[in-house]
Amino acid sequence: MTIPTELITAFTPTGILRATINLGNPILARRDDDGTPVGVSVDLAHAFAQRLGVELTLIVLESAGEAVDVVTQEKADIGFFAIDPKRAAGICFTSAYVLIEGAYLVRETSPLQALGEVDRPGHRVTVGKGSAYDLFLTRTLTQATIERAPTSPTVVDTFLNNGSDVAAGVKQQLEKDARQHAGLRLLPGSFMTIQQAMGLPAARGDGAARLLADFVEDMKRDGVVAKALARHGIEGAKVAPAS
Repeated sequence: MTIPTELITAFTPTGILRATINLGNPILARRDDDGTPVGVSVDLAHAFAQRLGVELTLIVLESAGEAVDVVTQEKADIGFFAIDPKRAAGICFTSAYVLIEGAYLVRETSPLQALGEVDRPGHRVTVGKGSAYDLFLTRTLTQATIERAPTSPTVVDTFLNNGSDVAAGVKQQLEKDARQHAGLRLLPGSFMTIQQAMGLPAARGDGAARLLADFVEDMKRDGVVAKALARHGIEGAKVAPAS
């Protein structure tokens, strides 16, 4: 397909496509043994740069909050985010390409047995600062207290060190942490489903937003997202339906 020059320029004001990669969500990205960032979001960033016919540079960050700030401030051209209304002021989102479950983790000795028991007076819930889970729980928990870890990967360590009642985050990350720390368990079910999407600075215009949205739909329809999940050994996440 031929992409108008003005749209390519909208995505590459510096002459290079700058993509944020958030290591805070292991379903989407992680570092390989040699430190190279790999994952579904990395693959999609390369594929989009190839579609535009431009060079790519990755801006690797440790948290979703950092990635949101960098794209909102136009210090990057695209990013990979959970869709959230608070972020939409500065970022234009595509439809979701992956759906991810959010879960609660507690100690084996905890009296909590169900999701609906978490939001009670006196309960303390640890969540990654600025993550989609933080934004969602800030809106929905009315009685429990939220405590914030620096990043999503440090949620369980913070939960253990601070003695809070519940850790909240990516289900697969919490399952991994539960295997590494004795005496932990997940509550059954999920308290939310994250719609993971691509996004660009809102100021880049409707044409650029449509181009990125079409790209995501193509990646879902053509099986690129499904193959990336399989290639990187990701379990528990699923490809989002077509928009």
